[in-house]
Amino acid sequence: MATDGHANAGFRRLFAADGLTVGIGFPLTGATRSRPDIDAELRLANRAESLGFDGLWARDVPTYWPKFGDAGQTFDVWPWLSSVAAHTDDIALGTASIVLPLRHPIHVAKSAATVDRLSDGRLVLGVASGDRDPEFAAFGVDREERGAAFRERFDAIRTLWREEFPELEGEWGRLEGELEVVPSPTTETVPLLPTGNARQSRAWIAEHGDGWLFYQLPENTLESYLSDWRADAGTKPYAMAVRVALADDPTAGPEPLHQGYRAGIEWFREYFRRLEGYGVDHVVVGFENDDTERALETFADEILATL
Repeated sequence: MATDGHANAGFRRLFAADGLTVGIGFPLTGATRSRPDIDAELRLANRAESLGFDGLWARDVPTYWPKFGDAGQTFDVWPWLSSVAAHTDDIALGTASIVLPLRHPIHVAKSAATVDRLSDGRLVLGVASGDRDPEFAAFGVDREERGAAFRERFDAIRTLWREEFPELEGEWGRLEGELEVVPSPTTETVPLLPTGNARQSRAWIAEHGDGWLFYQLPENTLESYLSDWRADAGTKPYAMAVRVALADDPTAGPEPLHQGYRAGIEWFREYFRRLEGYGVDHVVVGFENDDTERALETFADEILATL
């Protein structure tokens, strides 16, 4: 667990209980749509909460690069999660993940604290170094320096939340003790989960992050990653993302997808039980089914109920 000063309501929803929790990633109405239907997205978000899912995760994708294949959920993450907060009650709201080298730390600190306040402390912040190459030139950021930029901005955001009128300097700018960033979050800082390797060492992530958000891995590799993570981070949580396509045949075996599987519900039931046994704390599911509402209901009945 994070320190008490970091564990807001969203973090506790995802990580306080023993065992595995499950969230879902936007967009909920189709993995490759660049302009999802807003009413449908919000209705499905509310449905996911009522079915017992623990988190709703939005991606930070500033621009659409066709070569990469998708535009995330299209809408900017801060107003989108504010709207989701207004249409839900207590489900955690996560970012997967804010690309720190492409965003000014003052903007991130203010926007994240605002969403955290508007949602009564439900925001958990995945943060990343970025992986869409043309965006770095578009924002005037040296792609080769994004690891250092990630560290500087990560530390700056934490300082902006913790200190009044801070004195702070980095490659992003300078504060001389005359300005304060408001509002403050509901806790000492919004929880920060570095995503992937974020061009950092695992030891750095274990020391500075409130947990680690990673991608789907082969199960033997996952076990090794978790063992190394526990050695470095103790009880800090490990979360992962996986794509799920539910086959019509409930007994169908697994077929690999990019960062996930197509399989029947019976195989997925055992797979999520294994993830729980390995010590994974939270899984962000990206559904690949055309009828997402039916997939949500099937998953809730057949898997959430067994965890």
